[in-house]
Amino acid sequence: MKNILFVCTGNTCRSPMAEALLKAKEIDGINVKSAGVFASNGSEASVHAQVALHQKGIACSHASAALTEEQLMWATYIFTMTDQHKMLILNQAPYVSDKLFTLKEFADEQGEVSDPFGGSLQTYEQTLEELERMINKIVDKL
Repeated sequence: MKNILFVCTGNTCRSPMAEALLKAKEIDGINVKSAGVFASNGSEASVHAQVALHQKGIACSHASAALTEEQLMWATYIFTMTDQHKMLILNQAPYVSDKLFTLKEFADEQGEVSDPFGGSLQTYEQTLEELERMINKIVDKL
């Protein structure tokens, strides 16, 4: 069993979309969760994130979660959206360094996943496409 944890800032845009995309692949032996380094618990995914996923036929039932030590220990892999998220986690939990990567780093790409927060539906759709490309690249490595 492999446990995948996606992490972003507020756990309402990027990480819930990444979680939904990977869950939709229904890969045996893979569990998926998401959290945010500055999230409050219980918020829905942003409306544009839900719409963008719905347009791809992917359901999104999500409640935001603040990142916890329990989640870090649960995860086989922790994928952050930015280098800053990765550094925040490393500063608090250096013992997870061997399983902590930015999503693009693990997908052998440069840069960070763009943050659609506050943007238009089109901005969310572009971020969703970016996430889908990354997830398709990492699936074989999991």
